[in-house]
Amino acid sequence: MTLRTSRMHFRRYGTAIVLACTLSACATRPAHTTSLVPGEQATFEGRIVGVDTNPWAYDGNAVVTVATDNSGTVQVQLPARWNLCKAEAPGDVQALRSDDRVQVAGTVTEAGTVVVCEQPQHHLRKVD
Repeated sequence: MTLRTSRMHFRRYGTAIVLACTLSACATRPAHTTSLVPGEQATFEGRIVGVDTNPWAYDGNAVVTVATDNSGTVQVQLPARWNLCKAEAPGDVQALRSDDRVQVAGTVTEAGTVVVCEQPQHHLRKVD
């Protein structure tokens, strides 16, 4: 195939591919999620999927996995050293169970991860 033939094929098929991609983007329904933006504050409610306090044994962050309607599954991190946090301690984290409904306020550190610690209004609270 020569360079001239390649260019001709690109013009013919390239335009069709770009047009198809553009139209498919318009026809595709956006996912029903609210994105969590790193560095921003987030407040949401959801149901607990899992609780892992094992990282506290080595000064890591406990992780409470919360399923939300708008943001998907979020990993809520709770630092081991609450005395260094401005947020009030969440209470007995080990008493939290799957399917408990909770409200969370914290800082988004990366996509799908929120840390409860940095500000006084941060919290992980069980909702009845």
